[in-house]
Amino acid sequence: MRRTGFFGVSLVRPWSWQAFVLGCVVVVVSAALQGICVALGAKLYFAAFLPSLFVLGLVAGAPAAVVAALFTIPLVWWAFIPPFFEFSALSSANADSINLFCLLAVLLIGLADLCRETIKIISRGGLKSPGESAATNPQ
Repeated sequence: MRRTGFFGVSLVRPWSWQAFVLGCVVVVVSAALQGICVALGAKLYFAAFLPSLFVLGLVAGAPAAVVAALFTIPLVWWAFIPPFFEFSALSSANADSINLFCLLAVLLIGLADLCRETIKIISRGGLKSPGESAATNPQ
């Protein structure tokens, strides 16, 4: 179920149901935070979702983060892009916001996956050649 941890946070197996449930929870919490930001007058539609996608990719893996990102796009279009709570034609600025979110989501999820693999390597003791210890200097 759970794997090695990083700073006390357990890493969830990437294709497990727990990872996808965590992804849904992260999207709901991010939507609530984004709703507060919109109520305060912010026009950045995806601001709360990008950091949460990185953390989700780090903790639950890339598949859950990708599903969360794909779920985020229609949610933001419906709930946060005016007119609120209805799907309407996107302006070019709104379409550019969605395209930029997709680009940043791909980059952040990829970075989170690299960090996740690094955490696994470090928790196993690092990269060592067979027959060589970490204390030896090959020079």
